[in-house]
Parts: sequence; C-alpha cells; structure tokens
Amino acid sequence: MSQRKTAEERAITFTGGTLDRADQLRVNPDRLAVAWADPRARIIRLDGLDPLPTDEGMLASDPVPAGAQLGDHALLGLREDGAPVFISLIVEKKDEPPVFPPKVWQIVPLLSHAEAALYGGARSLVDWHDRHQHCARCGAQTHAVKAGWSRQCGTCSAEHFPRTDPVVIMLAEYEGKVLIARGIRFPPGRFSALAGFVEPGETIEEAVRREIWEECGVRTGRVDYLFSQPWPFPSQLMIACVAQALGDELTLDTQEIAEAMWVSREEVRAALAEAEDAAFQPPSPVAVAHHMLRWWLGE
Repeated sequence: MSQRKTAEERAITFTGGTLDRADQLRVNPDRLAVAWADPRARIIRLDGLDPLPTDEGMLASDPVPAGAQLGDHALLGLREDGAPVFISLIVEKKDEPPVFPPKVWQIVPLLSHAEAALYGGARSLVDWHDRHQHCARCGAQTHAVKAGWSRQCGTCSAEHFPRTDPVVIMLAEYEGKVLIARGIRFPPGRFSALAGFVEPGETIEEAVRREIWEECGVRTGRVDYLFSQPWPFPSQLMIACVAQALGDELTLDTQEIAEAMWVSREEVRAALAEAEDAAFQPPSPVAVAHHMLRWWLGE
C-alpha cells in the first residue's frame, strides 16, 4: 500500500516514490529467491548511470533473463501490484565527473514522478557499489549482501552500508528580500540558493548559519526546516531551510561564490516566469532550490 505524500513530495523531483522497499525480503534468502523467480520481476535498464524512459513515462525494464545471477543485482522493492523490481550492480560507467550529467536534465522530466524517484534511488545504489569495492577497514575485496543493500568484507567481515551525505541548502531572509548566489561553476546569470555539506559534530541549524556566514559573510539567527530532496549525484540528501538574517551586508568567499544578491518577491516572481527583463535565471525545476523560491513566494 502506498503512503500519503505531502504536497512538497508530490512536486519535488526524486521524492514521492511508491515502491515498497521490502526490507523483510532483503534478509531472507528463501523469500528473495522467490521474488527473483517471480515471472512479474523486472530489471531496470540504465544507460550507464543515466535513465532510459519509455513513451509511457516509465523506466525501461526487462524480464529476468535466463542465466542471470541474483547476487549481481539489488532488490529495489515491490511495485503496488507486488511485482519485484531489481537493478544490476554491474554497470558500464561513463567517463564523466560525479556531477549532474547534462543529459539527465532532459530525461528526468520525461519520467513519471514515482519513476524519477525510483531512478534516483537506483542510481545512488549502483554508483555506491561501484565506488566501494574494497573494505574501508582493511582494504580487502567486498561483496554485495542483503539483496544489494550492504557490502561485506571477505577478510575481516566488516559490513558497509550505502551512504547518504547530508547537505543544507538555504535561503536567508532580510526585510522582505531573499539572498541568492551564483557559484563559480554556474553560468552567468544563473542563481540559486546557498548550499554546503553538514560537517561532523554539527546540527542542521549550525551548518546553515556557518555556510551563509562563510560564503556570503551574513550572520543569521532563527533557522526553519522546509523540506528535503534526495539528490543522486552521487548520493546526497538536500535539506532545505530558511534562515533569518541579522543584516544584509555581503562579503563573498570568492573561491566558492561568483556573485550574490538580495532579491525581492517581484524579482523572484519575474525570474520564475522567465521574463525577458528578469534579474536572474532561476534554478531548474528539477532542483529543490526552485521549489524553495516558490515556497518563499507562497506558491
């Protein structure tokens, strides 16, 4: 049975998945074998790590082929009709940096919302397996266990689990305006929310205040959580927040930030409407920062 989703989860890309993750099957070899042999079982097909959409907005998939090995696949979960969904852990990765591939910007909007969420989880999991072939404790070879949701060392028996890195992404408010910035890797005119990794020993609120101070020289007080987004490039959780600024003077970290500015609601509204005279280009609707700006407008 699918769970009710919030309005944000229904809108934000990579959220709102409908699969039953079926944790009880992962640890039960007999039940897992039954799922693998189910004639309804499908293996999601990727192009390297990129999605392959069908005309119906689904991810391309194939029946389990004869001779395929369960140990080379991960169980992503069960669809609402009980059909098992797997993904191959053996993937031919393309020679590209670990950032959002440009091709995916065009492909993901072709998927249904639930299928985009399924792709995000599948991509993160496959990429993690590819990058964690050796034990972090002793360096020996590891192998997939628990239906692909863990890797175990064959030498010291240490168990390793897929990781997700928490990232705060935030707007700062001050006297009816909001702070946005253009990172040094962004094209001219493209602005977004500030963002940064949560460091060890830090709360979400502390990370928000630190990042705004480090990147733009603005001190902030109250911090409120908005919503979140899994970001599978390679595997992050974007934690959207808004902070109340104590002033509006900017001192930029030019190693990270090319430009920053305070913008009004009218300017944000014009940017989201793609007006010709807009003060900036907004983040893509695929990114949670886009939805943060819409939230700030009350939309």
